[in-house]
Amino acid sequence: MLTQLYIRDFAIVRELSLAVEPGFTVLTGETGAGKSILIDALALVLGDRADSDVIRHGCARAEVSAGFALKPAHDAAQWLKQHDLFDDQECVLRRVVETDKPSRGFINGRPAPMQMLRELGEYLVDVHGQHEHQSLLRRDAQRQILDDYAGLEDSVHALSGRYREMQTLHERLESLKQRSSDREARVELLRYQVRELDALGLAADELPALEEEHARLANGAELIEGVQAVAQAVQEADETAVAPQLARAIGRLQSLGQYDAKLGEIAALLNEAAIQIDEAGGRLRHYLDGLELDPARLQAVERRLSTVHDLARKHKVKPEELPAVHQRVRAELNDVENLDTSLGRLGEDLTQARAAYLKAAKDISRRRETAAKKLARAVTEEMQELGMPGGKFDLALTPLPEGETSAYGLERVEFLVSANPGQPARPLAKVASGGELSRISLALQVVLAGTGRIPTLIFDEVDVGIGGRVAEVVGRKLRALGQSRQVLCITHLAQVAAQGTQHVLVRKQSAAGTALAEAALLTERERITEIARMIGGVEISKQTFAHAKDMLERASA
Repeated sequence: MLTQLYIRDFAIVRELSLAVEPGFTVLTGETGAGKSILIDALALVLGDRADSDVIRHGCARAEVSAGFALKPAHDAAQWLKQHDLFDDQECVLRRVVETDKPSRGFINGRPAPMQMLRELGEYLVDVHGQHEHQSLLRRDAQRQILDDYAGLEDSVHALSGRYREMQTLHERLESLKQRSSDREARVELLRYQVRELDALGLAADELPALEEEHARLANGAELIEGVQAVAQAVQEADETAVAPQLARAIGRLQSLGQYDAKLGEIAALLNEAAIQIDEAGGRLRHYLDGLELDPARLQAVERRLSTVHDLARKHKVKPEELPAVHQRVRAELNDVENLDTSLGRLGEDLTQARAAYLKAAKDISRRRETAAKKLARAVTEEMQELGMPGGKFDLALTPLPEGETSAYGLERVEFLVSANPGQPARPLAKVASGGELSRISLALQVVLAGTGRIPTLIFDEVDVGIGGRVAEVVGRKLRALGQSRQVLCITHLAQVAAQGTQHVLVRKQSAAGTALAEAALLTERERITEIARMIGGVEISKQTFAHAKDMLERASA
């Protein structure tokens, strides 16, 4: 769930830090105070597109960060683990927009492209209202909601595995069938390639050794000359060599050591160096004894390397990949030589895989159909209480075209809604009224409270076009939803605001002639004043304050 939102120099916000608790949080304030700016800022950090217009006037950059607490088993936590970004059961997203640079995103302090922010955001926050992040409008999300409601998550996951198995077998079978048309020519080519690679016999780790040997043989004369020079400089009888000079130095220090014991310690260090130099000289002589010019061996290595590179070019691979090509060509030759047997075996495997898939898919279809009717009735009942009398919710399960299959089953799922009596049901994505769409979303979330995947829900202006009893019902349902999910709601209605377990007031303050938005968590006394403002008009009477206090007490009862 969302725990912290920090905004700096975004729109009309100079700096704002807001701690968010579990439960139902309401955001209120005068029209134009900047309530939606908080939602826009959150959308920005979740990967929305942005340009420099969002930066507060006179500033060089805007910054938004959001902190989320996660359970290890949550979808967002699993996503973070897959991308090696999980950090102690929390997630911090950050977005920086600058006037003269591309915007930058960060996940747990590490740079991340906008696509990754958007992917992760889909698991963290769902905004209900007229907003891009509304997952309920996506077909795949609608299918997933129905499957969660029906308890089909594991079954659909298993079905996806069967589908992938079936597709793999189908692709292998089609590939073999295509090869059968030019079988003789293919067999001859493969046999030739196998003979050629057999003759080469390149071991998996042979190429680096060949290249190392070639470098040594090709530069043998230079190696002999250079090593001889180094050996002579280190240990030859010449007085200028390192070893004799070091021996003289040690002798001088040892004689001086009778005057100062500290010089004895230094002489001991030089003695150790002399031992190392003697060892190095011995190894150089041993190296020279084994080093010789061998033109015949050099030619043999060059011919083998040339053959390796020629075959690599022929197969269009890197030289080190030839052993793997050898195995692959041999396996393909075996398949093609035994094509009839392979075709029969693959055909049987595909038939069995298809039968297993269809059995599982048909079982899922039956369970979806039963759950769809139950979900439609439950959401329709909720709509009646949410100011949409006569409204109806339905789900269309449309079979895929004959012979077509998918990883998720044999049908497409789509939510249909009739907002008013007598109107035909239409796809949810085409419902015109933002207020109606928000209430339908709320009805769904209330029904799906126990199965929802996304921990934080935001309802933007969910109370548009309602009032009185319906407004209080909406508030109660949001509060109840907050018991299982974190809910944030922008509202202008006192009946909804009174139901909040946390109340944030957004207001404008003037500073140096500039209007700035601020947000503050209200105390119980401050809540009474704000609810009274929402109830009353220009002047707020004692009765209005009393009414506001009564609404809050009844909401908490």
